[in-house]
Amino acid sequence: MMRTQLVRPYRDPSPAVRPAVRRADAGDRRPGADVEVRRVDVEVRRPGADVEVRPARTDDEERIRRFLAGLSPRTQTLRFFTGLGRPAASLVRALLVVDERRDVLLAVCGDEVVGHAMSSGDGGAAVEIAVVVADGWQGLGLGSRLVRRLLRRAEAKGARTVGMDVMAENRGVLAMIGRKWPDATLRSSLGTVEVTAAVRREVR
Repeated sequence: MMRTQLVRPYRDPSPAVRPAVRRADAGDRRPGADVEVRRVDVEVRRPGADVEVRPARTDDEERIRRFLAGLSPRTQTLRFFTGLGRPAASLVRALLVVDERRDVLLAVCGDEVVGHAMSSGDGGAAVEIAVVVADGWQGLGLGSRLVRRLLRRAEAKGARTVGMDVMAENRGVLAMIGRKWPDATLRSSLGTVEVTAAVRREVR
C-alpha cells in the first residue's frame, strides 16, 4: 500500500481567521456598551475562495517544490512518513506523474499550490489515495474537496474501493474515517493503520 496518508481532509468549514471580539469595560456606561464589538479590519479567508482545483501539469514542478518546502515538519511527516528537508527533484517529479495508473489534482491559489491529491491503482477496482494541504489552508474543507473530486474521477475509471495509509497517532483523520466510512476496514501494523473503504460512500 502507498506509504502516504491523508492530512486532515475533513474539518469544520469555518473561516481561517475569526474576527476578534472586544467586550466593553465594566466602567463604560455609554449606550450599547455591553454589546460585543467585532472588528471589521481582519481578513477572513473563506473555504474555497480563489482556489482552483485542476489536474497537475508538467510546468508545475517549481510550484510543487515550493509547496513541499513550505509544509511544516509535522505535516511533511503525516503525509510522507518522514521529514523532507529540501525536496528532491525525483520526488517533485513523482508527485506530478499522470498516466493510466495515476491521477494528480492540485489546489492552486494564484500561482501557489496549496493542496495536492493523488491516486494510484493497477487498473482494477481498487485505488489508493493520498492528500496533503498547506498548513495555512488546513481546516477549511479544501482537503475534502480534493478527495471528492479525486474519487469521482477514480470511480469514472472503474474504481470501487479506496485505500489509505494513516499514522496511528493521527486521531483526527481516523475519527474522520469513522464518520465518513463507518463500514471501512482498518488494520493496524507498525504504527500505521491501513484503511479500505467503498468509493461510492465518499463520492456521494
